[in-house]
Amino acid sequence: MKKIAPGRLIVLAFALASTACAPKRKFESPNEYDINKPQKIVMPPSLEEISGITFYKGNSDTLYAQEDESGKLYYLKPGDKRSQHFKFGKHGDYEDVAICNNTVIMLKSNGVLFTFPFADIRHPEETGNVKEWEHLLPEGEYEGMYADEKDNTIYIICKDCVDEKSSKTAKGYILQLNNDGSIGQKGTFEIDVHSIKDITGEKKINFHPSALARNPRTNEWYIITSINKLLVITDSNWKVTAAYKLNPAIYIQPEGMAFDKDNNLYVSNEGGDLHSGNILKIKWKGK
Repeated sequence: MKKIAPGRLIVLAFALASTACAPKRKFESPNEYDINKPQKIVMPPSLEEISGITFYKGNSDTLYAQEDESGKLYYLKPGDKRSQHFKFGKHGDYEDVAICNNTVIMLKSNGVLFTFPFADIRHPEETGNVKEWEHLLPEGEYEGMYADEKDNTIYIICKDCVDEKSSKTAKGYILQLNNDGSIGQKGTFEIDVHSIKDITGEKKINFHPSALARNPRTNEWYIITSINKLLVITDSNWKVTAAYKLNPAIYIQPEGMAFDKDNNLYVSNEGGDLHSGNILKIKWKGK
């Protein structure tokens, strides 16, 4: 995402001050997560514009992430002040990352995918195994992706696509990561935006998803739309069951999301002129 121009800093500062003076609003949370009291993990400068995040086999000891522009996959231990990286592609607008059975998948905003072996990450010279996949998705803008290791299925939700019939539904696409490393089309899914409006009480919602993840314990889908500052939860069949307004003072620009193997939820916040990129860790309240 583009940085804030210096000329807009005064306007932004005024808006933040106005928000601080406004009456406090109660922001609700799912039963299993207190999304209003996360642990904030500040990212190093290389990940100021952090977008997608993921873990390898759900292990939270190492975080894998990318930012919007450089064509690099970064990895670090949460809390590290420096990160390492693997250069997989040219300069571009990269929005999400997933690791599926030792294959890394990178999503570009135009729907182009890049794949390479997970083992290559720590061998910077191994760039010959990177593959680029075009024309698997229709023309549009994409930011949210999730990969299921149980069946090598890739789910990608559209932020803004030309083939969406109207603002009544949000469309997504299902791809198959084959044993030979190739990727093919598998199916589609849809989310009823009207049901989100009914739950939130909003008269109009321009639903533009920026992050997608599946709760490993419940199989529910968690979807964040940064523009609306909204967390939407659906059942395993994409039926909307809940929606929660995100506190904009905490979720300034949420762009990525992932669960670890202990069911903890992580949300990445892109940085800017007034704050660093960060990860918000929301602990699972279950036993």
